[in-house]
Amino acid sequence: MQNKARLTLIVASAVALLGTGGVVAQNALTKNPAQVEAGDYALDSSHGRITWKIDHLGFSDYIGQFVNVKAQLKLDPANPASGSLTAEIPIADIAPNDEALKRHLLTADFFDVEKHPTATFRSTRIVVDSDDANEADVYGDLTIKGITKEVKLEVEFNQAGAMRGKYRAGFDAEAKIKRSDFGITYGLPALGDEVELHIEGEFVK
Repeated sequence: MQNKARLTLIVASAVALLGTGGVVAQNALTKNPAQVEAGDYALDSSHGRITWKIDHLGFSDYIGQFVNVKAQLKLDPANPASGSLTAEIPIADIAPNDEALKRHLLTADFFDVEKHPTATFRSTRIVVDSDDANEADVYGDLTIKGITKEVKLEVEFNQAGAMRGKYRAGFDAEAKIKRSDFGITYGLPALGDEVELHIEGEFVK
């Protein structure tokens, strides 16, 4: 009898939690981009970051991150090509997991943060994959150290839905750039020129 009462209490608590949005019911989510709510979204910076990878003298790939990124996303599932993405990356918040390296990265040898504290991205066009609507190429202007180049983000839609009273849409993206294109040539060719970027983002409507 005692076990039955305990089980009833657990079930009642779970139902109450679901009712208040404490967890996400699976039927509240969608992995179909056509079902995502249209509108303006802002990046949840605690669930958004850019991970970078570069060859380190041939010995290994060195990995670091840009954090505290700010980004805005405009979505219209009925017309995906009309969407837009803008982002601001605070260079001073670069996180290479090494304080000495971080100080060096902020100097004129690399990002010259005193003159160029922010990198930016502004989309110019979006091309949805004809075979997979969950994937799209987002082309845009990336500006680092005052130099602007077009880059392509290969974006994948993860899912969208309400969580704890807020509607979210999640994406991953990949890109490759050459740091020399942006005037960052320190250590070449021993340090790699190509930089691989992996981007994760949860956007809140």
